[in-house]
Amino acid sequence: MTPQNNSTIVNFIWQVADDILRDIYVKGKYRDVILPMTVLTRIDSELVETKEKVLAEYAKFKDKITNIEPILDRATGYAFYNVSPFTLKNLLKDPGNLKANFKRYLNGYSSNIQDILQKFKFENQIPTLEESDILFALIQKFSDASEKLSPKSLSNHDMGYVFEELIRKFNEENNEEAGEHFTPREVIRLMTNLLFLPVQSDIRDRPLSIYDPCVGSGGMLSVSKDFIQWDESQIHSNANIFTFGQEINPETYALCKADMLLKWERDNQVAFGSTLSNDGFPDDKFDFVLTNPPYGKSWKTDEDKLATGNKKEILDARFSVGTPRINDGQLLFILHMLSKMKHDTPLGTRVASVHNGSALFTGDAGSGESEIRKYIIENDYLEAIVALPKEIFYNTGIGTCIWIMTNRKPAHKKGKIQLINATSNKFFSRMTKCLGNKRVELKDEHIEKIYGIFDDFKEGEFSKVFDNADFGYTQIIVERPKRDEKGAIVLKKWKPETDADLRDKENIPLKDDIQAYFEREVLPFAPDAWISDKERKVGYEINFNKHFYEYAPPRSLEDITRDILALEAETEGVLSSIIQ
Repeated sequence: MTPQNNSTIVNFIWQVADDILRDIYVKGKYRDVILPMTVLTRIDSELVETKEKVLAEYAKFKDKITNIEPILDRATGYAFYNVSPFTLKNLLKDPGNLKANFKRYLNGYSSNIQDILQKFKFENQIPTLEESDILFALIQKFSDASEKLSPKSLSNHDMGYVFEELIRKFNEENNEEAGEHFTPREVIRLMTNLLFLPVQSDIRDRPLSIYDPCVGSGGMLSVSKDFIQWDESQIHSNANIFTFGQEINPETYALCKADMLLKWERDNQVAFGSTLSNDGFPDDKFDFVLTNPPYGKSWKTDEDKLATGNKKEILDARFSVGTPRINDGQLLFILHMLSKMKHDTPLGTRVASVHNGSALFTGDAGSGESEIRKYIIENDYLEAIVALPKEIFYNTGIGTCIWIMTNRKPAHKKGKIQLINATSNKFFSRMTKCLGNKRVELKDEHIEKIYGIFDDFKEGEFSKVFDNADFGYTQIIVERPKRDEKGAIVLKKWKPETDADLRDKENIPLKDDIQAYFEREVLPFAPDAWISDKERKVGYEINFNKHFYEYAPPRSLEDITRDILALEAETEGVLSSIIQ
């Protein structure tokens, strides 16, 4: 389905909401009714054909078998069912008992669908819908739209677009972040290219597991699976693909779980809760991991749950390397993903993760952030970082980048890291209509161009290849002597006393000889300085701007003067009109 057709469905659903819920709900609250009703309609449409068979099986076995779910699942062909005698359509035949029958209909669903409805808190809306006398009209509208919203007419892939656009519209009505729960699909397509194409020959004929620890509504898993199995793709795999995810937001968890169930996925492949403090798959490893974790967001709640014992230490093995500052937990998600790597298979694990710039350089040597980068780089997990254009996300205009990590680097990439600068306008197009903060987009040709640079693994205008050690440094303490009023050095036990106010740090590249660097870069400017014998620390940071800096000459005085005079002329006209 084309984006235009997706927009038609979005507009249709929004119009249904506007026709029925207006004056009862503010627009930002439409979501509390519309999202669960859309999910219910899709699920209901898949159960109509097998309704009589399910009711017969239920009547036959309900008093004879403790676990009747497998029998009813087989009857529907899905991992869910409804044992009430109702469908959305036949609920309308008895308007006088609609509220009671609707509750019976909801309660007739299998436990996994009940979980979805509970996360939506949908039952809380029924009194309002009935008291406002709009429950019948609501069910009628969605019942009439059943064919249009059915997975047979609207694929799960396209439904993902629809849900994401609806959430964006709802959030805009609430003046909330427009894209908090999802990543633009073209960014996901770029990630899938970088993740899967380098190993395409190894993944065509074997079962694969794909995991997203911040799964949202499931977009990354959906696009990944389609990318591998799509008939016209370079991979076109017939392998069984198992998708797993975890989500902390109840609403988006519900959307993701419904999507998985409609794809015949197993019921237990999406977990609810915080990935950091309550890993939903503690014993599992995966072939591929990709995500867009929250950045610039506090992880204090997780810290409180993770810290144990009298000393309140974080003993979780995933985070033994170190922890970042409390106001930004994005690097914890990297450690979590690395803990999910398979180390005993030929394929190993490939990881793609979106981060903002602070993950590259925040934190001094010895800090949690630097220690995490040190762990990643010294274990040779980091394959490449791709800097994305600004204004590509719905909820932020800041710079972001994709980290590609693996524990199975090809031989020619071992000990190397590639930086790709895709921020140039050669790698994006301006959108004719902005979506929140999103003003640019990646077309297919841009994705192909970026992947081509990644695949070539060569130096160029937009690509730099470095040794791992190029991003490391040794931090030393530089001391200088204290001097008296006459400028003489103050001695203490026959040695110069250090002046704490003049103490400084120097970060010396790992490839440099420390003494040679000190003599070259420090002593010419501070001849009385010496290197402290205190502990030296090794840190790592990745400074993108340093490696892709482009000098922009200052504007000429003539240009500046011309603009000032033009501005003064415009201002004078405005002032004159005001005075008159």
